[in-house]
Amino acid sequence: MDELAKDVISGGIYVLAAHPNWRDSRVNRRLLEAARAAPGVRVQDLYASYADYDIDVAGEQERAAEAQLLVLLHPVQWYSMPALLKLWLDEVLAYGWAYGTGGTALRGKDLWLVATTGGPEDSYHPQSYNRYFFDAFLPPYEQTSALCGMRFLPPLVLHGAHAVPDAAVAAHVQVFGERLRSYPAWPELAELDACPACEVPPSDRPREAAASVAGAQ
Repeated sequence: MDELAKDVISGGIYVLAAHPNWRDSRVNRRLLEAARAAPGVRVQDLYASYADYDIDVAGEQERAAEAQLLVLLHPVQWYSMPALLKLWLDEVLAYGWAYGTGGTALRGKDLWLVATTGGPEDSYHPQSYNRYFFDAFLPPYEQTSALCGMRFLPPLVLHGAHAVPDAAVAAHVQVFGERLRSYPAWPELAELDACPACEVPPSDRPREAAASVAGAQ
């Protein structure tokens, strides 16, 4: 966890990197290295830090609250995120902290998805084996962001990560690194709408019943 020892200024970037086997990674491993090399960026390798799936919720909330940009860096697995990143969302984005009554810790921040897929872009098509355009798999990310009062930034996705040419991988990694270094001076950010209000009524998710409700579902 040496990357967590970096000095991080308020309003910085927190990258949550999740890959079950970095040794077999062709693209995400290079993206991870680029994130570690970027100034003002704090990187959390979830599978290295929490191999036992015992997440330090308080510590993660503190780090997330300090950042202005949260980055979800991962390969797409079964049209979603790796299991440990999903557990991070389940446990860290708690009712009363990230959303719901009093849950304003992440309000006004940005969320950026940086993902890779195994299938090429044309496989995400109604006439191909993935049956949907890739955008059809983004609503869970978008709504998670909205519920927490965050702005969901346009994702950075590399399709066909197993087979794209090396030059395409290098160009993708370069773009990622440049985006990290230039945030928040991205021209398109000024054109993005503010996050919609997604207030959860206390009657739908009372604070005292949050844990029991989650366990009952």
